[in-house]
Parts: sequence; structure tokens; C-alpha cells
Amino acid sequence: MTAPEYARKVSSAGFDPLKGKHPLLVQLDIELTERCNNRCMHCLINRPEDDREVKEREMDTTFVLDVLRQAADLGCMTVRFTGGEPLLRKDFTELYLAARRLGMQVILFTNARLITPDLAALLARVPPGSVVEVSVYGMHPASYDAVSGVKGSYDEFKRGIGLLLDHNVPFVVKAALLPQNRDEMAEFEAWAATLPAMDQRPGYAMNFDLRARRDDPEKNQRIAALRLSPAETVNMLARDPKYVSEMQQFCGKFMGPPGDRLFSCGAGH
Repeated sequence: MTAPEYARKVSSAGFDPLKGKHPLLVQLDIELTERCNNRCMHCLINRPEDDREVKEREMDTTFVLDVLRQAADLGCMTVRFTGGEPLLRKDFTELYLAARRLGMQVILFTNARLITPDLAALLARVPPGSVVEVSVYGMHPASYDAVSGVKGSYDEFKRGIGLLLDHNVPFVVKAALLPQNRDEMAEFEAWAATLPAMDQRPGYAMNFDLRARRDDPEKNQRIAALRLSPAETVNMLARDPKYVSEMQQFCGKFMGPPGDRLFSCGAGH
């Protein structure tokens, strides 16, 4: 029996994936779970991976499949699966293949700890259409495990990265800049530059969002204390020539001479 075909290359000439329709939805973001196998010190959302109550509140497979179909009908071409850690979902493979069958590119946000040989082989056989995005919390076990809050998480992260490389699955990396790993930034960027899909300097999370549920004031205080100062943030952003150029263009367009207006609205004059 021939295996079903999920992705194929076609000529762009005469190819109309939307069949003449104008897309009403460019990208769909689906937070598949709040649960995570990390307990990161800076994270606003992570719930324990074995939290039964949270798991029972998650969207079930049928619901997510229906959302994907509705999005495809609206012309959506891309879905981003995020969390928590989306690979904690037992139905991830089913949801992934459903999105690809609908013609959507899939963006996967993951910490790579749950990448298995079977999953890496699937991503190689049925490419997501977009690079996988992997969050990195340290370049060594001590720093990584200190940030993730899970002993042994670095070793699992490295194993997952190795599987993606072995199967030639394109992925990019990004980091959370924290006291535990700040001294490793040069090492991280040098390693990132060796990855086949990395065509620019990796991005950093620096000014972390607070928990919106107002259920843990102490957690919010810890998150706020981990943020970079405004001066440190500007210095980090200024390292990227593209960002500086874009901000210069923005300021040139919207920041007028001093007066009674702070800026002009981009929607009109």
C-alpha cells in the first residue's frame, strides 16, 4: 500500500492555493497546552506536565481539527503550534499531519526535549514547510538546568537537537537571556552560527511578560527581577544592524519635530 502524500513540490506557474479567494486569516496560532516539561524561572505560563486538571481543560483533538479546517477555509496558510510544550500532546502527530494535509505550513515552538527518533523522521519525511524554532536556556548542564528547573533537561535538549541534525530537519534557535546563562552568550552565538538553517544572529527574550492570571504575585516579582534594564535592552537591540535600520525608518516616518503631538498615526494623516 502506497503511503499517503502530504507535501509535494509544484511549479509556481498557474498555482493558486487559495483557488481565487483572498485570505481572511494569514496565520493561526494555537496554544495546544499550558503544561510544560520545564519549570523555567522566567516563564509566565508553564504548568506542570502531569497537571491533570489543566490537561482536562485542553482543547480536544476533534476541536483542534475543526479549527484547522475552518482556518483553511478562510485561506490560512500557516499554523503555529505552541504551548507550554506542544509535544506533550499525545495527538501532536495527528494534528501536525492534519495541518499539512490542509496545505498549511507548520511552525513548531519547542524546547526539543521530547524530540524522538520517530518524530524527527516524520519531520524529515513530511517537512513542516517552515523551520522548527527551538528555545535554548544554556550551553552547559549547570546553566541550562538552573533555568529550566529540571535536572537532566540539558542532556535531553542536546539529544533532541542531535536528532533534528541527524535527520536534516531545518531548525533555528533562540534564547532567554538570564543571569544563569548571560556569560555564555558568545558561546551560544558561535554555536548557533554553525547550524544549517541559521542565517542571522539568534533572537533573545529579555523583558519577560508577567503571569496574566494574577494567581502568583511572588512569581511575577521573580519574573520582573529578571528583566534587563532599559539601557541593557537598547544595547542588546542595537547589536542588530537590521533592527537599527528599521527603527531609523520608523522614526523618520512617524517621529516629527517637537510640538504638541508625540507621533503621527500610521493609519492616516
